Amino acid sequence: MQNHLLQILALFAMETPVSLAAEDIRNEKVKVLRSMRKLKLEDVVVGQYKGHTRGGKSFPAYVDDPTVPNDSVTPTFAAAALFIDNARWDGVPFLMKAGKALHTRRAEIRVQFRRVPGNLYRGNVGTDLDMATNELVLRVQPDEAIYLKINNKVPGLGMRLDSSNLNLFYSERYQREIPDAYERLLLDAMEGERRLFIRSDELDAAWAIFTPVLRELEEKRVAPELYPYGSRGPVGAHYLAANYNVRWGDISSDGSF
Repeated sequence: MQNHLLQILALFAMETPVSLAAEDIRNEKVKVLRSMRKLKLEDVVVGQYKGHTRGGKSFPAYVDDPTVPNDSVTPTFAAAALFIDNARWDGVPFLMKAGKALHTRRAEIRVQFRRVPGNLYRGNVGTDLDMATNELVLRVQPDEAIYLKINNKVPGLGMRLDSSNLNLFYSERYQREIPDAYERLLLDAMEGERRLFIRSDELDAAWAIFTPVLRELEEKRVAPELYPYGSRGPVGAHYLAANYNVRWGDISSDGSF
């Protein structure tokens, strides 16, 4: 979270740089990180996967590893609510989560748009947040894609709304091999391209956000909430999102999204 996901957050939230030069981009990323509040324990949920049996198949717990102590409180999952105190993002929660042994492996940015005040379709939409908000999704990996989840009227004489996806799947649109992340990284390193590499002050700003809560977790030996291997993570993560009137966007009846 402190490294990869925070880099994605900074790239997403930064202001438009003066140019595409490496230093101009990195300057804007540092501004974002320096504007972020330090994480507090109440805005963090940690978890650890536990073993269980499903469909006659057994799944191991983290502490079943012979190299892990039985009383280990090492998290294998974390969710956090982060805030950027600047003019553009004031009051907007950035929810971030990462974990092992989850139901799926993916990296993506999900932008949930605010519900319209005085929504005329409230009677048709109800209180279902999936239907009440549009959502822009940028999937980094696997199966790179950009899609927009929108609410639309179902054709016909009635007044019923449905949720649809306007999508761009890179593998379908561009019939060519998409370079792996590390291929791009190695090529940039060989060519001296620094736009996607972090600077020392950027690293300091990133650790300043996470270090206080990491120390508190260690000093208090906070016990992680257990979650079943192959699930969506601990229940506490959903309560964290509910505190800010949002929900994790990967909770969908459509398994492809």
